[in-house]
Amino acid sequence: MGGTNLVYEPASTPAAPSQKKRVAYFYDSDVGNYAYVAGHPMKPHRIRMTHSLIMNYGLYKKMEIYRAKPATRKEMAQFHTDEYVDFLWKVTPDNMDQFTKEQTKYNVGDDCPVFDGLFEFCGISGGGSMEGAARLNREKCDIAINWAGGLHHAKKSEASGFCYINDIVLGIIELLRYKKRVLYIDIDVHHGDGVEEAFYTTDRVMTVSFHKYGEYFPGTGELRDIGVGLGKYYAVNFPLRDGITDETYKSIFEPVIGAVMQWYQPEAVVLQCGGDSLSGDRLGCFNLSMRGHANCVGFVKSFNLPVLVLGGGGYTMRNVSRTWCYETGVLVGQNLTPTLPYCDFYEYFGPDYELDVRPSNMENLNSKEYLDKILASVIQNLERTKAVPSVQLTNVPMDHERYREEQEAAMDDHEEDTHADTRHLPRQADKRISHPMEDSDSEEEMERYIANKRNRRRHKDVDIDTPLGNSRTPGSGAITPAGKSGPASDSGAVPAITEPEEMAVDDGELADVEEDAVDKMDTDDVLTPAPPALTSNPLPTSAAATPANDDTPAAGSSAVDNIKTEASAEVDMQDADHLEVVDTPTVDVPATEKVKTDAPAPAEEAPAAKETKEEAEGETTAAKAKTPEPTEDQEKGKEAGPVEA
Repeated sequence: MGGTNLVYEPASTPAAPSQKKRVAYFYDSDVGNYAYVAGHPMKPHRIRMTHSLIMNYGLYKKMEIYRAKPATRKEMAQFHTDEYVDFLWKVTPDNMDQFTKEQTKYNVGDDCPVFDGLFEFCGISGGGSMEGAARLNREKCDIAINWAGGLHHAKKSEASGFCYINDIVLGIIELLRYKKRVLYIDIDVHHGDGVEEAFYTTDRVMTVSFHKYGEYFPGTGELRDIGVGLGKYYAVNFPLRDGITDETYKSIFEPVIGAVMQWYQPEAVVLQCGGDSLSGDRLGCFNLSMRGHANCVGFVKSFNLPVLVLGGGGYTMRNVSRTWCYETGVLVGQNLTPTLPYCDFYEYFGPDYELDVRPSNMENLNSKEYLDKILASVIQNLERTKAVPSVQLTNVPMDHERYREEQEAAMDDHEEDTHADTRHLPRQADKRISHPMEDSDSEEEMERYIANKRNRRRHKDVDIDTPLGNSRTPGSGAITPAGKSGPASDSGAVPAITEPEEMAVDDGELADVEEDAVDKMDTDDVLTPAPPALTSNPLPTSAAATPANDDTPAAGSSAVDNIKTEASAEVDMQDADHLEVVDTPTVDVPATEKVKTDAPAPAEEAPAAKETKEEAEGETTAAKAKTPEPTEDQEKGKEAGPVEA
């Protein structure tokens, strides 16, 4: 085989089983907005190109498309150290000079540069893989796809190989919460060192990597790297040489994965589909066609296990996007036409505009003898695992926030299943909070609404807490309808009225007080006249004071008394809800002076109250002007006493 050029014959994809697969596809439209630095081979734009092809081929009709919540710092810290995650969160191109020491410590620089939105990009990658694993755990799908994931080089506290956060490890950790054993398969041209290192000492995860080895990044993945401790023989590495073809790759991939399935019996599979193993990649050295690469995906799918499919490397964007689109069709069971449909990035796929990545005529350095020797060694190590590792199931304590999120997700899933044809689900409607004034564009209406709401709450407290606070309180004698007056003083005089302590109110609250008083006056019959209000020019004490039980008014005083009664009604209308009844003995001081003596001087009157007071004083002054001045005979009659009828 070495040195010969094989004729290109597309590898046949295993026939899809009759059981229909439920596929969940995760994509965030923001992922294509990020760029490492100018000239860097890693370009997240390839994910946007892949999505455009998937949508224009109509594959979205056979999948459930989701936008995952970005991974948080706490979720990233399940594998990575807190200091490393905090560094990724803080560092930006503007302040990177302040983190020179940390950049060296965490290997951030040349291959893994600092760029705008670095932490957000890592969150999108990690969130999609974790959410895909969570849906597999809840059995809401059979296959989960996240082409933005597959960054397999990131270490616990170190960036490596264009990778900052290892979303694969985060996804596997999520799967291990429900699955006893998880199989990780890596078909990237580079060794999946970050994932292997994370699970190198455990038997709950078996890592299988097919990669180029020998003077090639990252320099790990030798055949003898098989794990340590409990993880011994659970790390499988298949080192390859340059130029491997579809047939050669298939001859080693299917026997190894078949043996792993037989001996290890995983409950879930994570498949990293790095596109740099394709022919013509900028950094790769393999000679796989699009169909030879997709053959691995179809073979893993044929085992009918829950599969989390992730992206990875791939630095020729037009080849990577076409291959991942084709593999998405394999996962959903749809054959795609060779001619590309028109899409947003149609010009990238010229000049042929076909869905195909053809192999080149590069030399295949993987001889049959070499591959057979490596394959025999790998199978021998698998047989040494002896038995399927068992796991004792225990109740793992869980933080309340995570438990609440899982319960919410489970209830949402149940509602989606029971209301499959409903656009607006009941739980979604319950979560929506609508403000009563959300449809109003007027700030004045909003301020009035808030003021009225606060005023109603305050007056409700007054009604409950104050026994003699207002006319709504039983037993109050302040303001009552005619014929239903409350208790009066023992001497039969009109009870003295004192105002409550001043409360800071705004215009809206004062307007509500006036409206309540007007409603009270309309509902009841005739209000009992209150003591006359103060005027700017009061009558002399001798003319104002009259016996309480005398029904005959003094000569010339009837018009003035009527004016005082009208002004008093207006004042009572304003303060109807703030009046209290105080039972005090009858004294010779007129009620007008009593109110003046007992009422505290307000610090500052509200504008509406001032206007009302000025109107009342104006009406009183006008009425007094119309009243004729008393003559000398009338003055003498007043001094003599009341005139008999």
